[in-house]
Amino acid sequence: MAKVLMKGNEAVGAAAIQAGCKFFFGYPITPQSELPEYMSRELPKHGGVFLQAESEIAAINMVYGAAGAGARVMTGSSSPGVSLKQEGISYIAGAELPCVIVNMVRGGPGLGSIQPAQSDYFQATKGGGHGDYHLVVLAPDSIQETVDLVVEGFDIADQYRNPVMILGDGMIGQMMEPVEFKQPPKRKLPPKDWATTGTKNSNGERRIINSLYIEAADCEELNIRLQKKYREIEKNEIKYENFDTEGADIILTAYGTTSRIVKNAIKRLKKEGIKAGMIRPITLWPFPYDIYQETAQYSAKAFLTVEMSAGQMVEDVRLGVNGQKPVYFYGRTGGMIPTPTAIVEEVKKILGGVK
Repeated sequence: MAKVLMKGNEAVGAAAIQAGCKFFFGYPITPQSELPEYMSRELPKHGGVFLQAESEIAAINMVYGAAGAGARVMTGSSSPGVSLKQEGISYIAGAELPCVIVNMVRGGPGLGSIQPAQSDYFQATKGGGHGDYHLVVLAPDSIQETVDLVVEGFDIADQYRNPVMILGDGMIGQMMEPVEFKQPPKRKLPPKDWATTGTKNSNGERRIINSLYIEAADCEELNIRLQKKYREIEKNEIKYENFDTEGADIILTAYGTTSRIVKNAIKRLKKEGIKAGMIRPITLWPFPYDIYQETAQYSAKAFLTVEMSAGQMVEDVRLGVNGQKPVYFYGRTGGMIPTPTAIVEEVKKILGGVK
């Protein structure tokens, strides 16, 4: 299949349509506004419905309704807008409804900047709303991977009856790259006999979607079921890239577009005779702790985490390394982007001080 040059936000919409998305509810906010614009134009051509809600809060509750009826549904926003959606996201997780949520992260806190950032990591991976729940969080590093993960994200959501978040940033949303719309591997997905379609399920029971449990014992039963599901996701869905880590003196960690900058820095270090590698988490939740535990046993003297934030993912890297080696952090905030030169200098400084 021929490749097509597309902007990231528009490629997200095209991938969602390919995956069978039939409803998009959203609200424009920079730097993801091209996504609802694209869906408003293209989704109706494929038998779908686009609706610009009156607010982000309304949009996420419309997602709840469509997902509860068994439809494939998506919403998209950027950092402040995703904050407004958090109560609804918790409801969706508690009701065990599949959907895909896109966050093209921008600098914060508050209204912040409209430049790319990664400072929503905690919000995405630790549960930005209330209660013990998790989203599956996928972090692409290119437009091609974004397309692939959006399509797979709908399948993951349906397989586990769980919301999936695509965590991008302003660069992923705004840059243009050639992409190919490939047929993804087919998953065996369970029937949606829980969906509220106005009929009873195969056991003759009424179909009820709910996240309200007045009795504590009933609510605990829900939480036990959710935690069992999360352990299953952790067992089956972890994804990461292992880049030049064998024999490396230092292992860097980065995700999303920052990882591409880090790869550039690693190539520069190699020319200077410094062996550096990178672990790139693709699933931010579930996080690939085991590869850090394993890699920390080998030759690397230290680990360095590079982020467009004040240091959020570095906590998970430290948990993975588990004290076997020192873990350092370098980041830029507010929409500023790390440069390969700065990363190279940071690596030299670390290796100069590590015995």
